[in-house]
Amino acid sequence: MKNSDLEDLKIQVQKFCEDRDWDPFHGPKDLAIGLITEAAELLEHFRFQSEKESLELLKEPKERSQVESELADCFFFILRFSQRFDVDLKAALLKKIDENGKKYPVDLSRGSNKKYNKLSKDL
Repeated sequence: MKNSDLEDLKIQVQKFCEDRDWDPFHGPKDLAIGLITEAAELLEHFRFQSEKESLELLKEPKERSQVESELADCFFFILRFSQRFDVDLKAALLKKIDENGKKYPVDLSRGSNKKYNKLSKDL
């Protein structure tokens, strides 16, 4: 996704919310709560499912559509937060990837799900 595409999406989200006069309800705390709420709704689709069942669920058109809808809700809140509080999502993500690259060097983390502070050079 080009940065201009991301900016276009932020503008669409901004217009949607401003048309409804939602700015008073979209403070940082409110948007963070909204994101977590939507993420929990995404998680509900996979609750008590094995990995195999989760993958099968995504093959069912109705379930997949619902999962996509919840992901879109999460993305909406992320875009709205970044739009309202001037967060450069591309720059923030690239910075985070760089930071995580230092925490999770390929030679220590490849094929491992261990947290960075549990990785050891004595593998």
